[in-house]
Amino acid sequence: MSTITRTLGNLRKIGLKEYWHQLQYIGDTKAGTLVGVDKAGNKFYENNDELPLRTRWVDYKKHDFDPAQIDPLWHLWISYGTDTIPTQDPSVQINRPWANTKAMPNYTATRGAFKTYNTVKHKISAWEPIAAPRN
Repeated sequence: MSTITRTLGNLRKIGLKEYWHQLQYIGDTKAGTLVGVDKAGNKFYENNDELPLRTRWVDYKKHDFDPAQIDPLWHLWISYGTDTIPTQDPSVQINRPWANTKAMPNYTATRGAFKTYNTVKHKISAWEPIAAPRN
């Protein structure tokens, strides 16, 4: 929850259209500088005048957003794992043929979710009663 002075200040800084967009998508208004854009088109912002741990945020390109849509290095930056912006990090320039080039969606609670299965023969068999015929 933000104060009325902070909300009106952000309205003055970002304009009415962006103000309404932020209220619809993130439920709060924030004003900051655009730090970068990832491959999926998500925009990353930073404002060090905000409260601690609320200084970085992402504006997802798709309305049906999922945190799995963020590139791993941007996810490290937005969760305060590093202060180096991924576009300025020299380790990002290294070619990694083993790394995924596309973000993998989160399939939890869908038909595509991972389900374990057992490939080992059962060590214990269930008891099945055998009824003897009565005379």
